[in-house]
Amino acid sequence: MAIAAVDIVKHFAEFSPSKLAMVDLASGRRQTYPEFHDRAGRVAAMLKDRGVEKGDRVAFLMLNSTDILDVIFGCWRMGAICLALNFRLTPTEHSFILDNAAAKAVIYDKMLVEVVGALKKNDDLVVEHWIETDCMGGASDFEDGIAGVTAPILNMEPQNLDDQCMLMYSSGTTGMPKGVIITHGMIFFGCQAGGNAVGGVPNDVCLANMPLFHIGALNASACPAIFSGGTCIVDRMFDPAKTLDYISDPELKITSLFMVPAAYNALKSMPNVEEADFSRIKTAICGAETVPKPLVNWFYDKGVIITEGYGMTETAAAGCLLLKEDVPEKIGSAGRALMHSKIKIVDEAGQTCAPNVPGEIMFKGACVTPGYWRRPEANEESFVDGWFKSGDIGRMDADGYIYIDDRKKDMYISGGENVYPAEIENLLYQMPQILEVAVIGLKDEKWGECGCVVAVCKPGETLTMEDVKAHVGDKLAKFKQPHHLYLMEALPRNATGKVLKFELRESVPGALGLA
Repeated sequence: MAIAAVDIVKHFAEFSPSKLAMVDLASGRRQTYPEFHDRAGRVAAMLKDRGVEKGDRVAFLMLNSTDILDVIFGCWRMGAICLALNFRLTPTEHSFILDNAAAKAVIYDKMLVEVVGALKKNDDLVVEHWIETDCMGGASDFEDGIAGVTAPILNMEPQNLDDQCMLMYSSGTTGMPKGVIITHGMIFFGCQAGGNAVGGVPNDVCLANMPLFHIGALNASACPAIFSGGTCIVDRMFDPAKTLDYISDPELKITSLFMVPAAYNALKSMPNVEEADFSRIKTAICGAETVPKPLVNWFYDKGVIITEGYGMTETAAAGCLLLKEDVPEKIGSAGRALMHSKIKIVDEAGQTCAPNVPGEIMFKGACVTPGYWRRPEANEESFVDGWFKSGDIGRMDADGYIYIDDRKKDMYISGGENVYPAEIENLLYQMPQILEVAVIGLKDEKWGECGCVVAVCKPGETLTMEDVKAHVGDKLAKFKQPHHLYLMEALPRNATGKVLKFELRESVPGALGLA
């Protein structure tokens, strides 16, 4: 039996009419749930007036703003599919996505007018409507369109939990990006699972300062706040100095954070971090990549318990999460499977691995995507007997705790042995000289492949290969010990904070004279 999707904004507009739903730190806009309800209804009516129909794709191309949430919930109100665009991509990359998705409308940030100008020159795109908004609160086509609506759509177009509501394209670190189909059920059950795990309640105030075009920021911070009837504080983009100020601000009363390791590391490195007031932080989730243990320990000493989570766009950011009570005993783990999720670890033959034996992580459950947009061949490759193949390598201990070893493609083989860079990176993060680090495998005549440390030093620090060897010498097996060192000013990262190791593998060998 099909289960109807819930109009959560309408529910809280009626159930908690005085509750503050969202605050936009850049524009200063503040919306109660009734105001959010009305604004989403106006977005829905504006789109419908322009010919957008149920099932059509409506894209947003914006820096963080409460406008994004207005657009998302406005699309859901009238049954459109919201397409999230990464504003850091090039016009060429956007053209591929918009064409593949057959987007009917694009709502874009005034600051991105040059990118949009280049897109409009592409005659092959079928986009019918380009709607400019000023996310800083100024006059725009978007605001004029909302203001001109005479009859907001205040009732959700009937939809079921298994109906598609979003389309998000994979990072595209290798090959062309794939459109991940996201359903109402994936969003709903993901929010429910995460909220249940961290004790989400209506008085939670979440800071959304990671990019909202990414499933982690959307479904691990913004949507859970709204689905619990809490308050979502939206920041334009991550800024470590401002973030510390917001966390300490007694008027904002922020209780929940979701950030990537690089962001927590940036906070830790701020000169005034010792003066920050973390006392109100109840939930501090970290995702996108394995969290260095020294980073968790540092914040733990400050009274902030960072809990590592693991999920994917294909699982609506849900998968597993470490609970606060498991810290510090289980630091290094991404926790156990969340409600509505099943996880298993399999070997190359597809057999379930014994406890603590590495294998590919596989997902099943209500939060898993039904597949990729217009990519039947990718669906065939990605699903086995209803289980989704993550492409990540991990272990599950006897108690069901998951440990993420690495991306399958980032593993390298040295002397016939599998080497997982994340293990080495965690060890290197203990070195006082290192600010950021990544380990990649490089071709080697003797061993097949050997490790290369790519590091960013802290200001005023230096690092040599001898330093690295001295640090890892008695802590790593010989075949795991890196052979090369390359220093950079910053590691290349995508918009979600993940290190672009394929770029390092392409550029570092030549820089070392090994190409």
